Amino acid sequence: MLNSPICKMLGIQYPVFQGGMAWIADAKLAAAVSNAGGLGIISAMNADADYLRGQIKKARELTDKPIGVNVMLMSPHAQEAAQVICEEKVEVVTTGAGLPTKFMPAWIKAGVKVIPVVPSTGIAKMVERAGATAVIAEGGESGGHVGDLTTMTLVPQVCDAVKIPVLAAGGIGDGRGMAAAFMLGAIGVQCGTCFLLAKECDVHENYKKRVIAAKDIDTIVTGKRLGHPVRVLKNSFAREFFRMEYDSSISNEEIEKFGTGALRMAAKEGDEQKGSFMAGQISGMLKEEKTASQIILDMVSQAEQLLKGASAWVK
Repeated sequence: MLNSPICKMLGIQYPVFQGGMAWIADAKLAAAVSNAGGLGIISAMNADADYLRGQIKKARELTDKPIGVNVMLMSPHAQEAAQVICEEKVEVVTTGAGLPTKFMPAWIKAGVKVIPVVPSTGIAKMVERAGATAVIAEGGESGGHVGDLTTMTLVPQVCDAVKIPVLAAGGIGDGRGMAAAFMLGAIGVQCGTCFLLAKECDVHENYKKRVIAAKDIDTIVTGKRLGHPVRVLKNSFAREFFRMEYDSSISNEEIEKFGTGALRMAAKEGDEQKGSFMAGQISGMLKEEKTASQIILDMVSQAEQLLKGASAWVK
C-alpha cells in the first residue's frame, strides 16, 4: 500500500486530492471522493457565503471524513468564503487564481490546513513563509486556470525550493502519472479532469461526453492576453475567444464580456456552442465513467504496481 505522509497529516487513506472545479466540485462529489479515501474538495467559486456554508453542511451529512474547500482568490466573495471556512472548521483549504497570504493567519489560527496551488517556485516559497502546510505544484497540462511551466519541470523545482510537502497536479489521471509524481519528489497528487467522469459528478452529460470523445490535441489555452490563461476543450466558443484575443480592434472588456458565464453554460446547461468546457490534456486518456472509488483505487493500484517494479530498471 502507498505510504505517504500527507495521508497521516490529513487523516485520509490515499494521497489523492480532487480538484476544486467551479460549477462542478460540489458537496456530493467532494463527499464521494472523501468516502473513497481521498480528499474531496468543494469549490467556493464566485458564490456567496450562504452557498458555501450550505455545501459544507451537506457534505458533512454525506461523509464523516475530512473535506476541503477551494477558494478562487479572484472571486468578489473570497473574504466571505475565508470566514465561512473558519466558522465551519473545514479541515483543508486550497487556493488558486491569486495569493492567499492575507487570509492565511485567520485560517491557521482556526486550525485549517492551508495548501495553496502554486505555478512557480517563487509563489511556493512565499506561501511556505506564510505558514502553508503543503503546496500543490500545478503544471500547465491541467484544465482551467493554468501557468506556463509543465508538471514535469515544475514539480521537482518546487520540491527543491521548499521544505514543506509538495503535491503534483496537471496531466495526472492514472497510476502512471501518480507514480511519476512520486519520482519527481511529490508526496501526493491532485486530479480534476478524471473526476469529471465520476458517476457522482453532476456536471451536464454533454460535458462528460465531450471529455470522453476528446483526443490528445483537443484542448486549447485562451485568456493569455487577459492575464489569466485557461485550458479548455476546443469548440466554437473557445476558437472564437482565441481569435478575439489576437484582434487588436477588440478591447479586453469586450473579450471578458464574451466569456462571462461560459463555464456555467457548459457545466449546467451543456451548451456545446457557447459553453467553456474546461479540461486538461489528459482528456484523451479518459474513456468511461467510473465511481469516485473506482477512479482512486485504479489509480493507486496501478501506481503501486509500477513503483514495486521500478527496481527492474536498476542493475
